[in-house]
Amino acid sequence: MSSANSDKFGPPKRFQDTSESVWVEYVALALKHKPKVNLGQGFPDYAPPHYVTEALSEVSHGNHLLNQYTRGFGHPRLVQAIAKLYSHLIGREINPNTEVLVTVGAYQSLYSAITGHVDDGDEVIIIEPFYDCYYDQIKSAGGVVRSIALKPTKSGVLSAADWKLDPVEFEKLFNEKTKAIILNTPHNPLGKVFKLDELEMIADLCKKWNVLVISDEVYEHMVFEPAKHIRINTLPGMWERTITIGSAGKTFSVTGWKLGWSYGPANLLRNLQLVHQNAVYTCATPLQEATAMAFEFELTRLNSSESFFKSLAVELTDKRDYMAKFLTETGFQVTLPEAGYFMIADWSHNADKVDLSSESDEFKDYRFTKWMTKNISLQGIPPSAFYTKPNKHLGENYIRFCYIKNDETLHDAAKILKDWYSK
Repeated sequence: MSSANSDKFGPPKRFQDTSESVWVEYVALALKHKPKVNLGQGFPDYAPPHYVTEALSEVSHGNHLLNQYTRGFGHPRLVQAIAKLYSHLIGREINPNTEVLVTVGAYQSLYSAITGHVDDGDEVIIIEPFYDCYYDQIKSAGGVVRSIALKPTKSGVLSAADWKLDPVEFEKLFNEKTKAIILNTPHNPLGKVFKLDELEMIADLCKKWNVLVISDEVYEHMVFEPAKHIRINTLPGMWERTITIGSAGKTFSVTGWKLGWSYGPANLLRNLQLVHQNAVYTCATPLQEATAMAFEFELTRLNSSESFFKSLAVELTDKRDYMAKFLTETGFQVTLPEAGYFMIADWSHNADKVDLSSESDEFKDYRFTKWMTKNISLQGIPPSAFYTKPNKHLGENYIRFCYIKNDETLHDAAKILKDWYSK
């Protein structure tokens, strides 16, 4: 018998331009160099709300059937809770059994939505910078990526709101081949919250060209005053063409639970269900039960300042402002987020303080972030990872930091940068 042919068993053509993700690469980088402060990946380094973890503890010692398979498209108690929450938030009665799908994180919701709706040659619009899996998931489904970049509309001190789409350029992307657009609001990594006029522009073009909206809203509860999160599915004529995606990991600060959901009209969710049932079939029952309990608790205090959905945004506002202060004091030019827990900062004014010749990556932000990890023990993420190849230069002067961290962690980051800057 002949040995295996490496070409025959290589990746299919749709994966051949897919490289190692920035997360895989930078987790390995952190494991090797062990930076004192890692502000790269987006997760808290402190405990989630007590009632969330107590719910899981209660589940693990409770009904033994909760350790077995549950309903494939979502644990009954959880889909009921999700439907109840969003029915309240969008002012439309959502059917828990046909209009909600529970997935392995928002990541799988994205995958199921893209794989379930995109066919060979379909064009999908993405807005740069974008969460990196959008691109590869579209390509793996046989789709064609059409992209447009958000760009700052002024110089100097920036808010995320200052990054905008060119409406003329945006309209030119739409045609008969356009199948879908992926909208991310609140936005990662900018922290931008799309305003009503921006959403109306998107909605009008989607209705004109009969385009599906996949709305990634995982940071929906982390919006800072005075910004307001508007769900595009509440705009006239948009419910019937929108799939909205959420995340328990982001909502309750339990990213390791890897639990997410999609909601929208039954006819659109049907395609996601077909992908889901042939990929993972069902999600972990105990985690779904505990998440349902957490939602039920929050539903009793939605209008209270004690609601985690409100208190987390207040807490993050202080952390955001502290990070903006110490970055500005150390020569970075920040874009102040309106939401989420990431901040991008222009490091180019500090370029003369570093010798990047030891790093061989093509893009400057990769070289800079790796230099920082190895030389001053602080890790961030290179934003060029969130652009298509022709536009990667737009992200090269920036670095992305995460600020949903203990105050002590942020103080340590500030000290590292101030010590470095002073030298």
